[in-house]
Amino acid sequence: MALLPILRYPDPRLKKVATPVTQFDDKLAKLTQDMAETMYAAPGVGLAATQVDVHKRVIVIDVSEESNKLMVFINPEIIQTSAECKSYDEGCLSVPGFYEAVERPATVKVRAQDVKGEFFEMECDELLAVCIQHEMDHLNGKVFVEYLSQLKQTRIKTKLKKREKEEQA
Repeated sequence: MALLPILRYPDPRLKKVATPVTQFDDKLAKLTQDMAETMYAAPGVGLAATQVDVHKRVIVIDVSEESNKLMVFINPEIIQTSAECKSYDEGCLSVPGFYEAVERPATVKVRAQDVKGEFFEMECDELLAVCIQHEMDHLNGKVFVEYLSQLKQTRIKTKLKKREKEEQA
């Protein structure tokens, strides 16, 4: 397994829309293992392949307290959402150090495939619902800060660019 470099906002590669996975093979299994290792090391609770510059519809998530319940979603799609919405302070491994409230449906039903290509459906609520929606946004080329005001987006971009210059110095 290997740690993968995580793209940072506003990297234009984060805007790419991921394509469906069609090959369920050892290469896909290795990608999901590497993504999981990268997510745990960051540390984070979710990671989309887009964030590691692989533009395939692959997500890994682990919202357990012990970080021992890895879930893999290949070609996920939300097939149902609740009318009720909740606001949740979201953070992102591609936008390190920033947390902002984003309102999303409180519950979602997702249909996806596992690493072997088998279909499954899952009802998600609480942090898992937020996480699946957040990571699916990445697969569609969207970062959570795009839900924020233009002013907040500009401030975050400016701070991240400043931090990047300091890290390179």
